[in-house]
Order: sequence, then C-alpha cells, then structure tokens
Amino acid sequence: MKFSKAVVKHRVPILICALLLMIPSALGMAATRVNYDMLNYLPEDMDTVAGQNELLDDFHKGAFSFLILEDMPARDAAALKKRVERVDHVDTVLWYDSVMDLSVPMELLPDGLYDAFNAGNATMMAVFFDTSTSSDLTMDAIREIRTLAGEKCFVSGISALVTDLKDLCEVEEPIYVGIAVALACAAMLLLLDSWLAPFVFLASIGMMILMNLGTNYFLGEISYITKALSAVLQLAVTMDYSIFLWNSYNEQRRTCPDNGEAMAAAVRATLSSVVGSSITTVAGFIALCFMSFTMGRDLGIVMAKGVLLGVLGCVTVLPALILAFDKPLQKTRHRSLIPNMGRLSGGVVKAFPVFIVIFALILPPALYGYNKTNGEVYYDMGQCLPEDMEYVIAEGRLRDDFNIASTHMLLVDANLPAKQVRAMADEMEAVDGVKYVLGMESVVGSRIPEEFLPEAVTEKLKSDNWRLLLINSEYKVASDAVNAQIGELNSILKRYDQGGMLIGEAPCMRDMIQTTDHDFKMVNTVSILAIFLIIAIVEKSFTLPFLLIAVIEAAIFVNLGLPHYLGQSLPFIAPICISTIQLGATVDYAILLTNRYKAERAGGADKRDAVRTALTASIPSIIVSGMGLFAATFGVALYSEIDIISSMCMLMARGALISMASVIFTLPALLLLCDKLICATTAGMKQPKHPKISNQEVYAK
Repeated sequence: MKFSKAVVKHRVPILICALLLMIPSALGMAATRVNYDMLNYLPEDMDTVAGQNELLDDFHKGAFSFLILEDMPARDAAALKKRVERVDHVDTVLWYDSVMDLSVPMELLPDGLYDAFNAGNATMMAVFFDTSTSSDLTMDAIREIRTLAGEKCFVSGISALVTDLKDLCEVEEPIYVGIAVALACAAMLLLLDSWLAPFVFLASIGMMILMNLGTNYFLGEISYITKALSAVLQLAVTMDYSIFLWNSYNEQRRTCPDNGEAMAAAVRATLSSVVGSSITTVAGFIALCFMSFTMGRDLGIVMAKGVLLGVLGCVTVLPALILAFDKPLQKTRHRSLIPNMGRLSGGVVKAFPVFIVIFALILPPALYGYNKTNGEVYYDMGQCLPEDMEYVIAEGRLRDDFNIASTHMLLVDANLPAKQVRAMADEMEAVDGVKYVLGMESVVGSRIPEEFLPEAVTEKLKSDNWRLLLINSEYKVASDAVNAQIGELNSILKRYDQGGMLIGEAPCMRDMIQTTDHDFKMVNTVSILAIFLIIAIVEKSFTLPFLLIAVIEAAIFVNLGLPHYLGQSLPFIAPICISTIQLGATVDYAILLTNRYKAERAGGADKRDAVRTALTASIPSIIVSGMGLFAATFGVALYSEIDIISSMCMLMARGALISMASVIFTLPALLLLCDKLICATTAGMKQPKHPKISNQEVYAK
C-alpha cells in the first residue's frame, strides 16, 4: 500500500530519474563488448581450451587462418606475404619462401609439402596471429588482410567467420529492434482498447530494455545471440505486465473519483499479480545458467535481469507515464477488436472429449519429432551465414582447390625425439580423411637436416616446451566423420605423448557437442522442476503443476518436433534455449486460466461453468499476450540472414501460437477431466455440500 502511494506521489521524480538513467545506460551498452565466438563458452578445464591457451602463451599464436591465392605468380605471392606479415598482430605467415628462396625450384620440396601449399592455379599460406580467435584485434587484422589481398584472395578460418558474423550482426541488430517494436505496436493497436497506450507502453519498456543492455557492462561481455535476442524477448515478455496495469487502472477509475487513487490501487493489484507471473519466467531463464556451456548463463542472466527490470518499470515508470498522459489516453480509447469469447468457450467445454482425443493423438508423433530434431541439429556456425559471405566463399575455395574441410593443430612435447614424431605423423596420415600432417619433420625429410633450417622457421614450429604440427582433414567441422577421426588421432597422440593436445575448431566442436548434449538434459530438468515447485507453491496444489506443465511441454514437443517433419536442421543452441524460454514465457497463460477456474470452483460453480467462465475471461488476455510474443519475434525471423537468430525467433513465434492454442483448447479439457482430483489435491477447493446452482439450471427454471 505504501509503495503504490509513493509511486503516485513521486511520479515526476520517478520519470526524471528514469530519463537521467538513460545516459549511463546508453554509455554502458556502447562499452559492453560482444563475443561472436561460440567456442569461447566451453569449460576452461577442457584439453582443447587448455591447448588453445598454451598455444597463445608459449608460441604467441592464437588465431589461425589460411590465405588462398588464385592465379597469382610466385613473385607477387611473396610480395603479398611480406605485406601480410607487416599487418598488426600477424605473428607468422608460412609459405614456400619460409623454407626456400624463390630462386630454388619448388620441386625440391618434399612431395607432401609441395602438395600441401599448391593445387593447380592456387597456392596457400598459413597465417598465425598473436591474438585470440575472436579478439577485436584479430578481426581488425582479418579485415586489413582482405583489403591487401584483393578479389582473387580468400581468407578462411574461424576468425574470418567471427569477423563476418560481427559485421552482419552490427548491420542487422538495430533493424531487429525496429521490426520487433513496429510489429508489437501494430498488434497492440489492433488488440487493445486505446490508440495511444501502445506507444506509452513502448516508452516504458524501451527505458527498461536500455537499462538492461547498459547494466550488461558489469558482466564484462555478452554473446551476440544475447545481444540480438534480449531486447526482442524483453519487449515481448514484459508487454503483458503493462497491459495488466492498464486494464487494472481503467477498472479502478470506474470506482475511484481520483486518478491518483485509482493508479495506486492498480499498482497494488498489478504488483501482486505480476510478481507471481514473472517468477516462472525468471525461473525459466535462470535454468539456462546451469549449462556448462556458459553461453546459456550469459543469456539466462541477461534475460532474467530484463524480466525483473520489466516488472520494476511496470510498477514505477509506466504508472508515472500513464498519469502524465492520462487525458489523451482516455480520449483515444476505443472498443477492443477482440469479440466476446462466450460462444467459443461454450463450444470448447461442450466438445472437451474431442480435444482430449486430439491431444492424445498429437502427442506421440510430436514427441518422436522432438527427439529426432534434437539429433539433427548442426554445430558448424558457418552454416548460419548466407552463402555470399566472404568466409563461406573462402571455405568453399579451400575445399574445392585443396580438398581441406578442417584443420587441427597438434602440440607435442618438444623433447619427444624427432624419430617418434615422424612415426606418430605417419600413423596419423594413415587415419581416414587425414590429408597430411605438416610440421618440421615434413620439411626436414631426408633432404634437409633440421640444423640447416633457418631459425625463423624452427622458432615458428618449435618452442622450449612444444612442437607444433598442423593436420589437414578432408572431413567437415562438426561432422560424425571428423569426430571419429579426432578420436583416432587422440588415441595415437596419447600413445606417443600423454601430455600432448589436439586443438583447433573441429576438436573444440566435438567437445561442444558432448557438453551441450549433457546441458540439454540438465536445463530441461532444472527448468521443469523449478517451475513445477513454483506452481505447486503458488497454486497450493499437487495436481495442477503436472497438468499445466504437461500442456506447455506438449506444445514444446510440437514446436520442436515440426523441424524434423519439415526437413529443417536447427543450430544446436536453439532446442536448448527454446524449450526453456517457451516453458517460462508461456506457462503464464495456463496459470491465468487456472487461477480463474479455481476462483469459480471455490465460489461454488460446477466444473463446466467454472471452466467456461474462466475461458471467457482469460482468452482475450491470452490472445494479446501470445500475439505480442509472436509479433515481436516473427518479423525478426523473416528478416535475419543469420540462421541461428532467424531459427530461434521463428521457434519463439511459432511456440507462442502453439502454447496459446494448447492453453485455450487442451487445458480446459484436462481441467474438466481431472476436476475431482484437482479439487481433492488443491487447498481451498473442497466443494460445499450444496453447490451453487449452475447458470444452465437458472436458465432452465
């Protein structure tokens, strides 16, 4: 009571404070670094991650790329190599002239080494950087190399992927927000009872979104997926809270002569309802923090923070804005375009056995598709980029010209005898799909003693602690074939050097596959248990949590099962995040309907009247909420050229519609079917001996 009155009394200072906070929020948002490399989120204790750190610390080599040159004379290639070596943070460029003077015919190189760097009219250079894969400095170096190299040169490697991804995201992200705002606003204009209210809502929510993005500065950095989705999701999820306050305020105005008193009562009602509703949403996002693949924690923290800020804005900033614009808001009110839902509710109640049968028939194929979809995801982030991106073109050239689909790096003990290193390399080259193993031993062979090699070459491939070898593979990153190959290579490596490490994009991806498979099960379990407990406590029921979660989980099965039947492959992170987001964001629809059903049953209504009344009252709110989430995400899904963003937004948009339909048609049928059990296992729902006469009986009399 005191809080709501204080909000009304201090509405002007609240608005001034909110506007002033926009300044540090904007500065914080601009200063927050965005990470575009998914491999950075692997656990630090993995061999692949430790190996990458060792490579950077010991060899001062972090990122790695191939530079493919087509139709370029050797002299021009040598001149380009010198220019590339002068680019800031390029540590090493390995090519023919690193070993031999250009005056010496290339035919003097061992055959394997010659074939490694030449194919038809193309030649290839290996470029090492002294900064990490996704460092801003590495990306700047990639851009400069592309400028120096020209049209007939192609830069491959994960750093090139990260560079293209960043450039595309920076173009698209402001448009995402614009599309989400425009479509959410259009949906609100159609479904609400005011032409001006949606713009007031957007002003309040926009402030909270900016605060959320600004406070990300204290996290150090966020992933590009978090940055792309957080504003859209926060808008979609917290729009409901604004609508609830608006409806409550207009109801209070009918009985309260003073607008301030009406708003204080509305804030009080909204706070008690919205806090309960938001807890399930926050729990869904917090569940993502249990992923060992820490991108989940990144998204979970930012979105949970966004929901909490959305609740805060709804009961502070929004009331102040509504009171400030009260006169124009009231003048622009109109009749809602959503019709009375009495007839639809009656039809659902009358035909409820049909919906039970439909639910039972849909569930098995949905569950089958859901399990299949989880096994058909892709991990190669190159697949999420458009075909005309420079990285995608370069990877195509690398495959076509050199038959190289992935490159691994091998760190072995520097004290391991050269003879054993050669034997190990020979065994590895016999593994299916290995094109060649390239190291000092490849150069030395029988023609050139190791001590004759220039120091500039040896220091690039050998340090006090490690020897560095490159393994080029014909198998694509994240494929079953390359994962099996990595297993064989690791087995050979450990026989020769227990402390040796196989690193690179493909080994990291293999670790990611194993990590996220475990994460998917963990996050699902945590989110379901957390939301189950919250519903059980809030509803004071043992049965209702099972029914509500069953309805939303079935909707999730349908949503994530459809890609299998449609022949679509999803990015690996999508099923993990969407199952949790859809559960947390849409279980509120089920809670809203159930609360009204409980109130009607506790008041003495029979089960049919209770469900009918609850449906009639709840459907408009469910439609507005579901369509808000759909509108905010569907446009982004259609626009984005980054498949990981497009796929996740399409799943969220479709999930909103499926959850909405499930709650409107399936949940009422389950409530009617399990009514006796619900009443027996829910506090406050034991029926009186003389129940209230139903509406139908009244009409009959």
